[in-house]
Amino acid sequence: MSDSLHQPGSSPCLVPYSVPTGTSAAARDGGRRTGAATATLDPATEAGVAARVRRTLEAVFDTVAHTRADTAALLTRIAAQGRGPVSADLAALRPGLHLHLARQELVSGVGFIAAPGLLGDVPAWLEWWQTGSDGAVRPLMLDLDPRQSAYSDYTHWDWFALPRDTGRRAVAGPYVDYLCSDEYSLTLSAPVHIRGRFAGVAAADVYLRHFEAAVIPLLQGLPGPAYLVNARGRVAASADPAHLVGSLTKGPDFGALLAEGRPGRHDGLRLVPCDDIPLVLVVAGD
Repeated sequence: MSDSLHQPGSSPCLVPYSVPTGTSAAARDGGRRTGAATATLDPATEAGVAARVRRTLEAVFDTVAHTRADTAALLTRIAAQGRGPVSADLAALRPGLHLHLARQELVSGVGFIAAPGLLGDVPAWLEWWQTGSDGAVRPLMLDLDPRQSAYSDYTHWDWFALPRDTGRRAVAGPYVDYLCSDEYSLTLSAPVHIRGRFAGVAAADVYLRHFEAAVIPLLQGLPGPAYLVNARGRVAASADPAHLVGSLTKGPDFGALLAEGRPGRHDGLRLVPCDDIPLVLVVAGD
């Protein structure tokens, strides 16, 4: 299903919402927030900006990769015992998830989301932990009863569907998390496979304001209006008031461009994939 503004969204407790007016707060203040990048590109080229964006998110994807590896190892051990996994088995992931939240500043939530049918005792499950405004680590308590919950079927949401369908990493969002933190967020995810079978996704959330603080100064250093889009064409960060954060932008098949991994052009736009991070840098002007 397409990444619609009217569908539940990026994180297990998020629904998407575009920033309503104007540029983002980070764009308006020039990125002068705590932790903002003081970018000095040498020179300020699209390739240099794409590389800096990659480095910003690669640490988060490292967290996703560790979670994926821990989950795969756990499920493999359970399979070797001659039984199927149940939800209680996933408690073994918690020490690692808590450690990632403590160590990685950009990560606000992290966990494993099971494919339906993976677990023997429940139809769906999210082993998801997040850091609250007070710094405490808490589990996500989400009603997954299919008789009454809109969140019981999460298989069509981009943070789940893209890794499942492509076998690759994905960046979903931004979305507003008004069930959990009232924060705009991105979700980074990757597929988990066991013996060739898709078992679910490992994922991590990043508050949009933290991401913007790191990348908006880079975008503002380019010679033309610039923004970042994910594989669906949703704007993840923008220094261009014509393309609001959270909105869908028209253009080429950004997913195909990411798969090719080569820069391109479209209707006067320069398109630069951020290396192996599933975001495309879009810069206006010839």
